[in-house]
Amino acid sequence: MVRIGIVGLGFMGMIHYLASKRIEGGKVVGLCSRDPRKLAGDWTSIQGNFGPRGTQMDLSGLALHDDFEKLLADPSIDLVDLCVPNDRHGPMAIRALQAGKAVLVEKPIALTMQDADAMVAASQASGRPMMVAQVLPFVPEFAFALEAVQSGRYGALRAAHFKRVISRPDWSSEIGDTATSGGPAIDLHIHDTHFIGLLCGVPRAVHARGVQEGGAVVHLTTQYLFDRTDLAVSCVSGAMSQPGRPFTHGYELYLDGATIAFEFANLGGQGHIAMPLTVMLADGSIERPELGAGDPVDGFVRELNAAVRSVASGIPAPTLDGALARQALQLCLAEIESVRTGRVVALA
Repeated sequence: MVRIGIVGLGFMGMIHYLASKRIEGGKVVGLCSRDPRKLAGDWTSIQGNFGPRGTQMDLSGLALHDDFEKLLADPSIDLVDLCVPNDRHGPMAIRALQAGKAVLVEKPIALTMQDADAMVAASQASGRPMMVAQVLPFVPEFAFALEAVQSGRYGALRAAHFKRVISRPDWSSEIGDTATSGGPAIDLHIHDTHFIGLLCGVPRAVHARGVQEGGAVVHLTTQYLFDRTDLAVSCVSGAMSQPGRPFTHGYELYLDGATIAFEFANLGGQGHIAMPLTVMLADGSIERPELGAGDPVDGFVRELNAAVRSVASGIPAPTLDGALARQALQLCLAEIESVRTGRVVALA
């Protein structure tokens, strides 16, 4: 049994805790927060742009820590699950690795390449895994797309377009603070760059146009330039939608033998499938794969299951790989530079 300690009880900490109730081979045994009300079980102030709101929680039987070092000193914890503000990911992950713990850190891996490189190096030096919780490959519609492209069953990928747009993130002061979160071009868009890296590999350069507010890129449209010049990949991502549609994401993939499309939105407070997962075939027929109920927490259950299996077996989980998450951050930073300079930016 892999024993988990969650650090940070904001929205993602709550989602990870709820997901942990349904995982196999692991369980949460400890929590860490600086907020005494949350340690007492009052999570009513927690909310996000998907999933449930916080409620009163029964935390009896858990080790409750008000200090990170106390949690690290707890010998009953095998895996530290960091759900803290993005600017703290690097120092806290490195400290946990030095303490001999396996680490799962929420996306993005960090806000700077210096921190990301230091985290990957600390994992290698400690011999303990440092995994990054990029949930998109565990969301059924995206998992289907990834398998379809990697297996080649519909032929080669020729073009792709991705979309991820939210309204202004006013549910959390830390998410709204770009110095803490990195702003939408990192905190939100990292989902897309990570998935594009999995699906297509790392491009040689990016060309982006965007909207800047207060020094932060809050909306961008990007072309990814690959060595393979006949592969056309683009993405739009940002936080400029009006509150009536606080979240939408989706994609269209164009393969030799099929077009695969999906789009979901929170529209007027209700989940809305603008385009159910659909496979359009060359003979004019369509297929609608069955993916289950679609509970938004399900992807996090799969993500945590993958992390627990990796810790228990010692076998890395490719979709949680720290090096891939580092590349996703590098892409975001290159796109930000492209928006600010108006130039094509090559990846080192």
